[in-house]
Amino acid sequence: MINTSKKNKAHLPTVEEFLGYIPVRKDFEWSTNKDGLIELKVPKFKSNFGKSFCKAIKKDDVFVANLDKIGSAVWTNCDGLQTVKHILGKLKKEYPNEKNIDQRLFLFLRQIHSLNYIELLKKTD
Repeated sequence: MINTSKKNKAHLPTVEEFLGYIPVRKDFEWSTNKDGLIELKVPKFKSNFGKSFCKAIKKDDVFVANLDKIGSAVWTNCDGLQTVKHILGKLKKEYPNEKNIDQRLFLFLRQIHSLNYIELLKKTD
């Protein structure tokens, strides 16, 4: 039996609520490549066993996530100081010809949040 009560459903924020969130990067090693794009080093394992296994078989225990130009711009702005609304304003100025930039930003932030790369904090007034 599926419980459909509202109490057990995850609250999805409204657009206005989401615009007020403050994205904060988690502690990942990252750098900018020669093209100005972000290369994010993501651990393959959280456990010491997984890390030890990689070491034993002489494989890296991280993989590199290569972000595109918009993802790179978003990542660098996830500094814990700016709201999603502020970041969206910057993207609209920097990429005026990009279609659906707001939707792309929202989806990207939700994706990297679900992957635990960032935290989304609610702005407190």
